Amino acid sequence: MTQIGLIRCEKNENRCPLTSCLRSLKTTTQGFAGYEAAELVGVFTCRCPGSGVADMAKILKRKGAEAIHFCTCTFAHKEEGAWVEGRGFCKHLENLLQQIAGEADIPCVQGTAHLPASYTPITYGAAPAGQRSA
Repeated sequence: MTQIGLIRCEKNENRCPLTSCLRSLKTTTQGFAGYEAAELVGVFTCRCPGSGVADMAKILKRKGAEAIHFCTCTFAHKEEGAWVEGRGFCKHLENLLQQIAGEADIPCVQGTAHLPASYTPITYGAAPAGQRSA
């Protein structure tokens, strides 16, 4: 079972209780579809401009996380009932994910639930342990 840490955006923390993200993790669907089984080890909220996010990832790693997933709302938005890539809450997500993968030495995955059509989650760093091969 792959241990997962979640990082969400402060801009959505008072509107989203992570219900769909947690359901997708439990059922290994959407952004977690590559895992045989997954278990949540913790959740952090990233505050703009992302200062300290690598430290958050290091803490999650110490708690057992083998991969960190950033919620879909960080890079996508809902438009006419569907999720569309772009215009998410984080304007520098790619830089943060690369920073975390390097500094915390843990795979970072862009995506959880509500993935936009035709979107495949991007992994920064080595592929997470326990991930199914394509």
